[in-house]
Amino acid sequence: MERTVRVRFAPSPTGPLHIGGVRTALYNYLFAKKNGGQIIFRIEDTDSNRFVPGAEDYIIDSFKWLGIKFDEGVSYGGDKGPYRQSERKHIYKKYVDQLLAEGKAYIAFDTPEELDAKRKEIENFQYDARTRMMMRNSLTLADEQVKELIEEGKQYVVRFKIDPGVEVHVNDIIRGDVVIKTDVLDDKVLYKSADELPTYHLANIVDDHLMEITHVIRGEEWLPSAPLHVLLYRAFGWEDTMPRFAHLPLLLKPDGKGKLSKRDGDRLGFPVFPLEWHDPKSGDISSGFREKGYFPEAVVNFLALLGWNPGTEQEMFTMEELIEQFDLSKCSKAGAKFAFEKAKWFNHEYILQKSDAEIAREFAPIVVGNGIDAPMADIEKVVHMMKGRVNFVNELWDICDFFFIPPTSYDEKTVKKRWKEYSAQQMAELAVVLEGIQDFSMENQEAIVFGWVEDKEYKLGDVMNAFRLALVGRGIGPGMFDITDFLGKEETLKRLRKAIEVLK
Repeated sequence: MERTVRVRFAPSPTGPLHIGGVRTALYNYLFAKKNGGQIIFRIEDTDSNRFVPGAEDYIIDSFKWLGIKFDEGVSYGGDKGPYRQSERKHIYKKYVDQLLAEGKAYIAFDTPEELDAKRKEIENFQYDARTRMMMRNSLTLADEQVKELIEEGKQYVVRFKIDPGVEVHVNDIIRGDVVIKTDVLDDKVLYKSADELPTYHLANIVDDHLMEITHVIRGEEWLPSAPLHVLLYRAFGWEDTMPRFAHLPLLLKPDGKGKLSKRDGDRLGFPVFPLEWHDPKSGDISSGFREKGYFPEAVVNFLALLGWNPGTEQEMFTMEELIEQFDLSKCSKAGAKFAFEKAKWFNHEYILQKSDAEIAREFAPIVVGNGIDAPMADIEKVVHMMKGRVNFVNELWDICDFFFIPPTSYDEKTVKKRWKEYSAQQMAELAVVLEGIQDFSMENQEAIVFGWVEDKEYKLGDVMNAFRLALVGRGIGPGMFDITDFLGKEETLKRLRKAIEVLK
């Protein structure tokens, strides 16, 4: 009987969630929803030394912001918990004991110093079938010695016993049949007596089995561990429930070679975390996509196309469209460059797609923060005129503050280029024309002013450029009569006369 699709995203709470992890979670989510399945949120915190306070809450908050909702797991509940590995100690020990009893694992007492000495003695030392009999473990010590060492409280680890000369096949959805010989694998540590916790390798396999995971979708960096996981499934006799693997392409730095890192973001000025992160140890603050002004939909859309292509020219996708079209077989094997400028393009497109009212609600607090108490209707009008000129809502104020605040100075370069020796005279005449207009609607202003320019045989460009400088203080903004329509007759004349007085 075909099993219900169940996937998991299982981060470690060792710091902020990297954007590569977000993409992995997104692909798991899309795959689960496309196939009518569930996605589980599990916390892999078996490495207690690397635990960072606040990291787990940060990860959960990130997914809430992105709109990726899990079906069960930490903070979501479910009937296969607990979903935090540190709370599952009692479960793992049973499986460690099973492997030991069946001779598929062994206890090793080697100290860090002994291991370092062996590494110096043997070039490219690896704890495996060739070297394990040189070491201090339950394969080389008598049963009585092993028992005594444990009773004395000596710290030990449990290692998986890997037989050499075996070809392990990993049937990967993206990469096809990946074959690795066990000769290159070491006897991985599965359990540590020091904290009575399993390592990632054992906990991961046991949890995936007990939580009925059908597909493991993760980053390419985990591919080398896949053969070990296949061998562990076999060791437990779980071949029939072994999940299908899919190893996603790496996210690469925008320039040069190598995996995307936080340093690349710092160097080139873009975030690599979904939310701003405050490091509790160093006090350092790392920027986040949310705080930079990105919409969550834009981030999701951008990430979805980093390593996956639907085979069409379509670039803008809703979450529902992504779910409908997502197919793991269309994921690339090659790494995907993190083209952060494209992320800005997506955000710009989402600004255009959203209604003026939506953008105005985002922009209003910025207006208030600059000391302006403007009606929402006015803010919406400004947004309508200006939103197509920015990539982020927080860029709006710098290009449209003149709608709310009259210029206190005039840009020198623009003055030099646009304010001619005859501009003051023309603007004085224009003020008289505008003052005489009873119907100050945009269309009526335009018709009367253009008629006046034509009658006077003035150059339209000269008049409009000087007019813009007078009202805005710079050479920016929408059409002049959009501006005067918003400002109204009184404010337009006030600004025009001040410019004449100041610029002469």
